[in-house]
Amino acid sequence: MSKIHVLDSVTIDKIAAGEVIERPASVVKELVENAIDAGATAIVVEIQDGGIALIRIADNGCGIGKEDVPNAFLRHSTSKIRSVDDLVHIGSLGFRGEALSSIAAVSQVELITKTKEQTFGTLYRISGGKEEELDDTGAKDGTTFLIRQLFYNTPARRKFLKTPMTEASHVGDLMTKMVLSHPEISFQFINNQQSKLHSSGNGNLKDVIYHVYGREIASNLLKADYESNGIKITGFLGKPIISRGNRNFENYFINGRYVKSTIISKAIEDAYKDFTMQHKYPFTVLHIEIDGEHVDVNVHPTKMELRFNNQQEVYNAVYTAVDQGLHAQELIPHVEVSIPKADPPVTPPMPKEVKNNVPMRTVPAKSTEKKNSSSAPQQERNLDYFMSKMRERVQSYHNQNSSAEVVDQKKIFKPEMQADRIRETVSYAKKEEEAKQLDFFEEKLLTKEAKNEYKLIGQVFETYWLVEFHDNLYIIDQHAAHERVLYERTLKSMKTREFTSQMISPPIVLDLSMQEAELLNRYMDQFTRIGFEFEEFGQESYAVRAVPDNLFGIAKKDLLLQMLDSLSDEIHRNLSPDMIDEKVASMSCKAAVKGNMKLSAAEVDSLIGELLTLENPYHCPHGRPTIIAMSKRELEKKFKRIV
Repeated sequence: MSKIHVLDSVTIDKIAAGEVIERPASVVKELVENAIDAGATAIVVEIQDGGIALIRIADNGCGIGKEDVPNAFLRHSTSKIRSVDDLVHIGSLGFRGEALSSIAAVSQVELITKTKEQTFGTLYRISGGKEEELDDTGAKDGTTFLIRQLFYNTPARRKFLKTPMTEASHVGDLMTKMVLSHPEISFQFINNQQSKLHSSGNGNLKDVIYHVYGREIASNLLKADYESNGIKITGFLGKPIISRGNRNFENYFINGRYVKSTIISKAIEDAYKDFTMQHKYPFTVLHIEIDGEHVDVNVHPTKMELRFNNQQEVYNAVYTAVDQGLHAQELIPHVEVSIPKADPPVTPPMPKEVKNNVPMRTVPAKSTEKKNSSSAPQQERNLDYFMSKMRERVQSYHNQNSSAEVVDQKKIFKPEMQADRIRETVSYAKKEEEAKQLDFFEEKLLTKEAKNEYKLIGQVFETYWLVEFHDNLYIIDQHAAHERVLYERTLKSMKTREFTSQMISPPIVLDLSMQEAELLNRYMDQFTRIGFEFEEFGQESYAVRAVPDNLFGIAKKDLLLQMLDSLSDEIHRNLSPDMIDEKVASMSCKAAVKGNMKLSAAEVDSLIGELLTLENPYHCPHGRPTIIAMSKRELEKKFKRIV
């Protein structure tokens, strides 16, 4: 049996590096966070070969004193905290004191740093955890790290790295998060001597979003601003039309720290649930400020995970902030009709003969000497003659085509009509020149007051209804609209207890697991309150004897089990009967009218009238839009009435 012995410091550092340094992006994250903690306002990150060959990080922060440089590379040495009590109020991004020692253990590190008080800078080299050089050097204020040959002394770790292109993409994604988390800092990211990202550092978060994600996303943002119980949330939410197929666009930062949190992700997605389709995820950039006493960031060495001691309050705050932001504007998608590009005009062939056309004179070959003596005046005369004849030809061709089949050419010019068109064009131009962005939906269709003003035009494809309201054409999906109406109607009746139970025969027998049975017993009062009747039917089995009347005919075993599964989440909106109500109401949507089902104008008018009164009339409960819009101006552009 082997004896227990203490490992040497080099081996310990390499083991610790395995926890902190996973890939080049891990090195960049630790050093950039140190630069932010040092008060830097400009940070440059440069990599070569995906960061495997070289990582250079330069900042203009406070720098490190010469006497502190060797200590900075010792394990658990830090300037951020002094005792265990400081862990409760961590205001910095780094605090564990493991980053530099872990990086130095698996790479060749060169450090150049200088404080404002020092005359000379400090040069420090360390490779594989062994100090090589400490000397004075010329340097500017701040700190520069050069990390070469990552994992050069641990080939087993190095072979698990991906291709340089893949590793560079991880670093680029990390830099995107850093830029979004600190818009007040100027970041520059250089990959293989090509600048990939450069932010201004003006503190405007929307400018950063535009710079990183482009105009499409930046022009479809909603503002989020909420504060409650010591939790402050600010930032931007993407409109539902820019949803994505994964969670990579869900950006949220806790006290300036980029983290991953299932609680916050769930709160965001639950708030978007009525606005996005299944398997689609929203775009968000949220800055969450919370007292450090309620956050434990000392969970994982990479500090990417954290815990809340008031996770239900955090969930409720994030959900409310997102929900209020989404309901602040009318979210009817505006449809623009693409205008096909006109074919380029074909240049007409020159007519072979034109009346009064005098052929150009040519100079015989014998008169070469005379030509040389008077070449300049002759060329000018030929050029003038040629230009005059070209003007005559163009004018003749223009008159011939423009006056075709018109006896009186004065009829071509109609001052009254052209004056109207000019006034119309000028009026549109004035609207576009206003400093305020043009909003086609300032006059909202979905209000009670608008009910007396809209005009129901008709139905197309037995599914979509056309409604005219002021200068907009609205297209309503009858199935999605009816689903939303049924959903909110059912929800309202349950909250006001306006329901009746309907007995079913034979009863639905549910064979539940121990966890599912516990859930059912926990929420039994809520189920009974809305019209369900359960009866024990053997061990862990229950018979459903009655269901709410609006679910009669559609309540199936699979739907009931699915509803129980959805209640198994530890964190949800609130511990109240509303959660049960929403699950039941979502089941009632299956009774909605489908597409290609004929409805009368009176039925649709009643449906639209009820849709106007809803809290969220823009999307069905599954996230599909109920209504889209097209402006009068867009149609006029399509018909070339305006250009």
